[in-house]
Parts: sequence; C-alpha cells; structure tokens
Amino acid sequence: MTFWTDPIHVVAGWLQGVFAGWGMSEGLANVLIAFLGILVLVSFAMVLDIFLVWVERKVVARFQDRLGPNRVGPWGIFQPFADVVKLLIKEDITPAGANKLLFNMAPILSLMSVLLVWAVLPLSSEIGLDLNVGLLYLVAAGALGTLAILLAGWASDNKYALVGAFRMVAQMVAYEIPMVVALLIPTILAGTMGVNSIVKAQGTWYVLISPLGALIFLIAAIAELGRSPFDLNEAESEIVAGFHIEYTGMKFGLFYAGELLHAFTFGGFVAALFFGGWRGPGAETYPLLGVVYFLLKALFFYWVIMWVKYSMPRVRIDHMLSFAWKFLTPLALVLLMLTALLDKLLAGASALTYGVTMFVSNVVLVWLTIEVMKAYARRERNREEAPVPSAAQAANQ
Repeated sequence: MTFWTDPIHVVAGWLQGVFAGWGMSEGLANVLIAFLGILVLVSFAMVLDIFLVWVERKVVARFQDRLGPNRVGPWGIFQPFADVVKLLIKEDITPAGANKLLFNMAPILSLMSVLLVWAVLPLSSEIGLDLNVGLLYLVAAGALGTLAILLAGWASDNKYALVGAFRMVAQMVAYEIPMVVALLIPTILAGTMGVNSIVKAQGTWYVLISPLGALIFLIAAIAELGRSPFDLNEAESEIVAGFHIEYTGMKFGLFYAGELLHAFTFGGFVAALFFGGWRGPGAETYPLLGVVYFLLKALFFYWVIMWVKYSMPRVRIDHMLSFAWKFLTPLALVLLMLTALLDKLLAGASALTYGVTMFVSNVVLVWLTIEVMKAYARRERNREEAPVPSAAQAANQ
C-alpha cells in the first residue's frame, strides 16, 4: 500500500502513529482524524467556491464578448479574493423589525445545505461516504436550502422578501418532484441508493441507457438552483431582488457562494449518476487520478449550467410551474415506470441487450411525447384561430 494507490488510509495511518506518540487513545485519535478530514474537505470546497467566482465571471464575459476580470493578478485570478475582502468590510445591516436570530441563521443554513451534500459526493473510489441511502440523504440535506430561503424571506420583515421567498419555495418544491423521480432511475439500474456504489456499477454510463432521465435530472437541478431561466430568486427585471433583498455584506455573499458551489455540486452529481463519476483509465488503481476525472466532469456540467444561464431568458412564474407539474413530473413518472418494468423483464439478459432496449425505450418515449405535444399545439392553435361568432349568430344559437 502506497500513497498513490491508497492515499486516505496511508495518511490516516501516519496520523494515528503521530497521535499515538503523543499518548492519545485510539478512539480519540480516530475522532480527531475524522474531524481533520472534514476540515480538509470543507476547506477544499470553499477554495473551489472562490475559484468558481472567477470562472463564472470569465465565462459570462466570453459569452458577452468582454474580457472579465483581468487586472488583479494574472488573468484576474486574484479578483475573487478582493471581492471577499470587499464583502467582509461592507456595512452589516439588520432591519429594525427583523427576527435577528433567524435572519442571521438563513445564509449560514443556505451554505450549510451545500456543504452537507459534499459528504456523499464521490470524488474517487476512496473519497466520499458511501451511505446505503445516499440519494435520500442528498434530498434531505438539500431541503435545508428551501428552509433557508423561507427563513430569509420571513425573518426580513419585508413583504417583498416574503413574497419572493414564497415564489422561490413554490418553484423548488415543484421541481424537486421530477428530480427525485429522476434519482430513482439510476437507483433501479444499479440496485442501490449509495452514490459511490452507483458509480461503481456503471460499466456503461447510465446516460447511454437512460438519456431522458439524465436530461430530466439536469433540468430539475437547474430549477432547484434557481439559475436562469428559473432565476426568480434574483428577479433582476423586477423592483426588488427577491428573498435576500435585505441582506448586505458577507451575509449576501454566503447566499451567492452557496449558489455557485451548489451549481458545481449538482454538476458533480450529474457526472456521478449518469456519466461514470470518477471512473476512467487507471482511476481504480490510483484514486487521485479518479479525483481529476471527477472534477473535470463536474466542471464540464458546471459549464453547461452556465451556458444555459447566459443563453436563455427568464421564464414567467406561471409558465414555470405549469412546465413542472403538467409536463416534467408526468414525463418523469412515465419514464420511471417504463424503466422499472423493462428492468424486471430484462433480468438475466446480456448487458448489450439490456442497454440497447433501455435506450430505444427512451427514444420511443421522446417521440411519443413530441407527437402528443404537437397534437396539443394543433388543438390550441385551432381553438385560438376559430372565428368568433357574431352577435346575431350568438343570439340564434
């Protein structure tokens, strides 16, 4: 066993030797090692968050034919650190009528909901807690973000913030349904709810078996993040900024940091659940190489989320909720039932037969969905274009 083939156990064994030399008991040493591991993971996530600020600003600059940050450090790489200092020294304002405890707790909960999810994010074959109910933990930890938004709106003592929070929570609840249904598809394919176990079960990437499931999960994840075209939490075209209108300084910065890190985290889960996660040539032998594969895939899907954000206009609230409840949720449920049925019927079939049949079933479902939508559009168009009867005709009828 060497550092390159098993870095976690090598470092843990070295630390146990150090702590034993200090006269520390084995149980206390294990607790301290676990705490240090958590501290390293959280520190990595926060440094990555600062890097994502720079990435986001550079990418949106390219989309808008600008340069982006280019003065503070080479290529403007140190600009995010200047932004952090600016947020830290800005005046911290708490509204007079606000509930101070809940008002100050909301941004912390918002960022905490993302950091808690990192516990089950499989960075490699050895890094990441493989809970047997990992996907349930993902949904439960993510619910803290919804609670944080509701707390921020209610505790601000501002009716606009409260209405903005209600709208955002309605959106998150609506799109959480198809997202959870989409999460059940890799669960059925792998036979487990452990995220790392799902990655290990992907001899063939699940996006090739259930491309529609991957697409539904990605759309629902973008809506859960509140990013364009679902960014009602910002509401830039309206009078106020939504649920966080009363937040200033670093409290607002925590909401912003949580959003960026959440986007990368969902990019990581798309990679883990449908694109093989950390798997790649040599990844099982050298776990650190698996970390590189995972980060590259997660950054790619983070770029896809940015691409969607900076390319599409905001969707109206009623259209957004109708899309979730009337289209995305029924489609996800039909796909889930079809996947579960075929999984039972194809038990014992070869991997090629299983994969091709699942893929074809997704293509057929997409074709049927398009045909139903075209028929519905024709009916609506005929209804809108139907001549309006005159007053005399209406009287005769």
